[in-house]
Amino acid sequence: MSLKKIVIHKKYYGDVELPKIKNAYNIFINIIKAFKTNANFNLNLLYSNEKIKSFDHYQKGSCEKELQELQMYIEMCRLFNKPSSDARELKQHIEFVNDNAYVNLNISKQLHLSNKKHASPTNTSYLFWDIENFSNVSPMFSHIIEPFEIDDENIYVACNPDSLYLFKAEWEADLYDFSKTLNSFNFTKCDHGKNVADGILLQNFKDLNLKNSTVYIITYDRELKSLFNEACDKSNNLYILERKIL
Repeated sequence: MSLKKIVIHKKYYGDVELPKIKNAYNIFINIIKAFKTNANFNLNLLYSNEKIKSFDHYQKGSCEKELQELQMYIEMCRLFNKPSSDARELKQHIEFVNDNAYVNLNISKQLHLSNKKHASPTNTSYLFWDIENFSNVSPMFSHIIEPFEIDDENIYVACNPDSLYLFKAEWEADLYDFSKTLNSFNFTKCDHGKNVADGILLQNFKDLNLKNSTVYIITYDRELKSLFNEACDKSNNLYILERKIL
C-alpha cells in the first residue's frame, strides 16, 4: 500500500492508504469526484449492482482485493465526514460469506475424532446432520457422504418447523443436484421448542445403540457434541465438526 495525500481546493483532508491493486486508483478518483460534485456517497461509487449482488456467494480469492477497496472507501468517508454504514455492512457480509465458505469447502479437514486418540476398525458409517445448523448440501456430499460411502438409510436429518418453512425449497433444490430429497434419508420434521432438532438426533443415536461404527456429527452446537460424546460406545469412532476461526 502507498499513502495518498488528499488535497481538494487547497484544503488538506488527510492521508489514505491506497492498496496496490488494479482498481484502487480508479475508485479513489471516483470518490474524489463525488465529493467535489456533492454527489451521493454509496456503494455504486465502487461497484455495479450486479457486482454487489455477487458478494452473496463465495468467490475465489475470498474477495481480498474488494475488502481492501472497501476499507479505503470507509476511511475516505471518515475523512470527508460522509456515511459509510453500507460499506461497513458489505465488508462484514463478505467476510462472513467467505469465511463460512472456507470452512464448508474444507469440511473434511475440520472433522475431529473426539472420543479416542486413534480410530479403530469399524463395519458401518452413520451421519447425524443438523441441517438447519449446517445447511451446506454440496460440501456435505462431496466431502463426507460420497467419499465415506454413507448409505442413505444411515443418514439422520432433523430440523425445526420454522427453518423447514423458510428453507425447504432451497434445501430440496440443492439436494436435487445429487438426485436426493429430504425424504431420501431418515428425516424428521420436529415440533416447536428449543433445541428440539438436537434432541431428536441424539435420541436417534441412542435408539440405534451403535457398536463398531464410524459416526459423524455435523453441527456447530457445542452441547449436542458433548451429549453425543457421553452417549457414544467406546467401540465407535465419533467425529465432530470443528468450526475454526480464520
